[in-house]
Amino acid sequence: MTTMHELSGISASPGIAIGKVFLHLEESLSIPRYAIRTENIEGEVRRLEKAVNRASDEIMDLRAGSQAEKQDEQVKLLDTHLLMLHDPDFTRKITSDLKAKRLNIEWILSSAIDEVVTKLRESGNDYLSERSTDLNDVTRRVLNHLLSRERVNLADLSEEVILITHDLLPSDAISMNKRMVKGICMDAGGKTSHTAILARSFEIPAVVGLSTVSREVQSGDQAIVDGNRGRLIINPDAKTLKRYIRVQSEWRKREVQLMGLNELPAETKDGKLISLKANIEVPEEVDSILAHGADGVGLFRSEFLFLHPGKMPEEQEQYEAYSYVLKQMGNKPVTIRTLDVGGDKVVPDMEGMEEKNPILGWRAIRFCLSKPELFRTQLRALLRASMHGNLQIMFPMISGVEELSRALSMLDEVKADLRREKVPFQESTPVGTMIEVPSAAITADLLATRSQFFSIGTNDLIQYTIAVDRGNEKIAYLYEPFHPGVLRLLKMIIDSAHAVGIPVGMCGEMAGDPLATVVLLGLGLDEFSMGAVGIPEVKRIIRSVTLSEAEQIVGNIMEMKSFNEIDQYVNELMDTRFGVKAY
Repeated sequence: MTTMHELSGISASPGIAIGKVFLHLEESLSIPRYAIRTENIEGEVRRLEKAVNRASDEIMDLRAGSQAEKQDEQVKLLDTHLLMLHDPDFTRKITSDLKAKRLNIEWILSSAIDEVVTKLRESGNDYLSERSTDLNDVTRRVLNHLLSRERVNLADLSEEVILITHDLLPSDAISMNKRMVKGICMDAGGKTSHTAILARSFEIPAVVGLSTVSREVQSGDQAIVDGNRGRLIINPDAKTLKRYIRVQSEWRKREVQLMGLNELPAETKDGKLISLKANIEVPEEVDSILAHGADGVGLFRSEFLFLHPGKMPEEQEQYEAYSYVLKQMGNKPVTIRTLDVGGDKVVPDMEGMEEKNPILGWRAIRFCLSKPELFRTQLRALLRASMHGNLQIMFPMISGVEELSRALSMLDEVKADLRREKVPFQESTPVGTMIEVPSAAITADLLATRSQFFSIGTNDLIQYTIAVDRGNEKIAYLYEPFHPGVLRLLKMIIDSAHAVGIPVGMCGEMAGDPLATVVLLGLGLDEFSMGAVGIPEVKRIIRSVTLSEAEQIVGNIMEMKSFNEIDQYVNELMDTRFGVKAY
């Protein structure tokens, strides 16, 4: 009898999938190695050109299909693959290695790619490591042609499966038979991998970062993918299977009902209108947030542009990325956070960021203010992009008025430069402060007079307030959003902002937690920003309650003495009143 076991990973795409496992493990390519004569070098170059052209034709075919289906995310991904394929610098390197080493082109290509991929994966940066998958994808396509090898085709799947693999190549995700793939689980990957983004756009439940799942299952095993909690259950027992069949049914019904709210406002029963926005990591997520009825982008993390080894992004590259999102969002507001590196966000090739206590160190606005040319370049790109939509600029990790004043002064200097150069930008672009440091929360009344909006970053604010490292398993139980100290700080921030007439949003994980929706509403929060898929559920709750009821609930909570008491009260209330359960 097969024993049930459960694996925990990273939720990449929500939903519940139940089915038979299809284990997809591509055979490792056996790359021949042999010497070639000098007179045969040109022949090897022509072989490479022919294989590249065939690979390019395949990608163009996939691109045409994606374009016909109006899948903008897929088109952009495939355009990236085409750029990799036709990168002139890399072509020159391959040709140079070929002439220097006089070995067959398969070996030269494979060795060169292995070297680049190793650097990316050893960078310590999740984003860079995930981009190595795209490079491997393109290279394998070329090598298959050089070796006259047929590739396993997931488009041929003819029965419903849970697809389990080590690392699904993005092009395989695009070409697979999506009607038959009910769930995806991978050893590798993270939330920002292209495969994860594609899974969300296909609305296929997915769990990534499972480490060893491809070695722990066999084709034909029964599996449950819980994309809501980032779990995979292999060979579930009868009781677990029955429970998940019910959960899946409830999830599907709720999804249909919630998506019906897309065109409706997030308005309480007594007329208080709330703005529901989305957080994004990369521009490709824009389609998904529009599909889920977002009112705008509450947090566009700009770090992805700074994660390429060997160079900092130039002004034009940044301008194009920011402009793309602004254009796609039409007139909906887009809040772009200036570079937030340091702490747990490492940028390659940036010296001096190795610190004993990086969470309290040289990071975010502190880093930017000490790198004025880098900061000015980003501010110039942002202001230029403001002509293409409804831009808001936000400074992260402001600890007091002095830092905010320095950042605003630098912004004013950049504006003056652009005026002299007669470069157009929106003079009225709103500038806000991210409140994620206790000192900023305590002096929110002072910061509010120099800000046009606040956005509360609860991930760090909670961590700093309770002195709990959220990544430390030994004390993770203390990371408590409903701690009385946290709730008092939130109220202080919101009240200080409202006293001078500026709105307050929240872009931390707490904003997307349905358990916290009524509490945040009652505290007076104006804007919630979260992962796009969480928007419909939060909207449902807001539309089911009056503001006065939410304020009364918060009044009850503020009289409680401990987070255990508050937790129990909120969990029972949200379950009985709104059908929201804590996992």
